[in-house]
This record gives sequence, C-alpha cells and structure tokens, in this order.
Amino acid sequence: MTSVITLLTDYGLEDGYVAACHGVIAGIAPEVRVIDVCHLVPSGDVRRGAAILAQTIPYLPQGVHIGAVDPGGGGVRRPVAIEAGGRVFIGPDNGLLSWAVAANGGASAAYEISNDEHFLHPVSPTFHGRDVFAPVAARLCGGLRPADLGPEVPLDRLISLPEPTSVVRGGAVEGEVVSVDRYGNAQLSIPAGDLEALGLRVGGTVGVWLGRRRLSMPYRETYAAVPPGELVAFADSAGLVAFAVNSGDAAQRLGLPPGAHVRLAPVS
Repeated sequence: MTSVITLLTDYGLEDGYVAACHGVIAGIAPEVRVIDVCHLVPSGDVRRGAAILAQTIPYLPQGVHIGAVDPGGGGVRRPVAIEAGGRVFIGPDNGLLSWAVAANGGASAAYEISNDEHFLHPVSPTFHGRDVFAPVAARLCGGLRPADLGPEVPLDRLISLPEPTSVVRGGAVEGEVVSVDRYGNAQLSIPAGDLEALGLRVGGTVGVWLGRRRLSMPYRETYAAVPPGELVAFADSAGLVAFAVNSGDAAQRLGLPPGAHVRLAPVS
C-alpha cells in the first residue's frame, strides 16, 4: 500500500478542476498525501508535461503518479496504468508518461484502465482526471492491484514520445529544444557534460547555430551572471544546457519552439 499520489495536469488554477480531483481522492483514501507537480502545463502540450514529469520524478516519493495532459480528451486514446521501478503511472496512452517511465528503468507491465467498477459515476467523457484517474489512483493506494484495472497492454504497443537526442560530432554537439518554461527559458536536450567534453567551461563562450543563424553566447552558472536583457547559456537544474535572457524571454527572442534543432560548439 502506498500513501502518496502525485498529480500533473494542464487544468490551470482558475477553475475547480484540480480541487475536484483532490476531493475524489480524499473521499476514497483520506489518509493519502497528494503532491501537486504542476497544473500550468500549456493546454494540450504533451511534450512539456512529459518533460516536467520526467525531470521531477527522481525527487518524488514512490507512489501513484497521475498525468492528465490530453489534447484527445474524450477521443479514442486509452487510459493506462504502467508499472515501472516500483511506481505506478496513470494517464492517457499518448506519450505523456513515456519519459518518466523510461527514467524509472522502463515499464515492467501495463494495463488498460477499463474496469469501470473502480471509476466515479457518471463518467464524464471529457474529465477522466476526476472520474477515472483520481479514483483509480486512490484505490491503488488502498490495495487494488494494477492487474485488476483491465487487460494487460503489450509494452511495445504503448505510445512513446521520441526521446530527445544529443549527438557529439565534428567538434560540436547537436540537439533540440526539449521545452520552454514560463520564464521563456529554452531547455535543450544537450547535457552540460557534452559541452564540457568539448572543452567548454563556465566563463567561456559558446557558438550557437539555429538553422542558418549563428550567434555567440556567454556560458555562465546562472542567467543572473549577465546584465538584464542579455542572452546567456547555462546548465539548468536538470543538468541540461538552457538559453535564457536575464529578465526576458529567450525562446521568444530567438524564435525557438520545442523541437527546434540546435548546434553548439566552444568558441576559442
């Protein structure tokens, strides 16, 4: 029996959607602690939700982890429960859970959530977070087995987002923008260690290729190390290279959406 449920959604904080999920859980398992990971994922942004969950999960207790970011809400995608590394991940089978599952050593089993005796009734076709995921998570904390939720799903049939890549070649490292946070910081798929392996140290300068554009940025410990309004590259809290503007929006200035290709190299 686990005593922790975590909750990541794109529901926002302006309405009562998050509170409704908390209320359902409290009504079934009042002793369970609920940790809110994030409810400000941009609406329907599965990739951003996946990045937040994967980068947060190492710091969360083992438990049941709900992800509810689903631009296909009410559509044909199936709700799933995935076991990985002693945790259970619950959410739509749209790739949202895939990076966090991989960060926990990969899935060991998965089940379609179809046994409606564990749901809240009536079930809204557009609010599975409240009527399916929340009650199922609460009942799992009470001893329900994932295998009781529905038929097993072959692991190779689960939807996975393409893993962000980082490739070192020709004295440079190539990657992509993984996500953009609410400050406009653009997080890359490039580990800071890849730049260090090319000889770049904090205090140096990094060359940046964005398609046909080329620019140089200072590589510092934090965005506060440059004057307000200036661009900077740094290693973020996940150990990945990120671009920022001190007191500004780097993604907007550079025109960098998630998925944009980036090439970096030390500037001597």
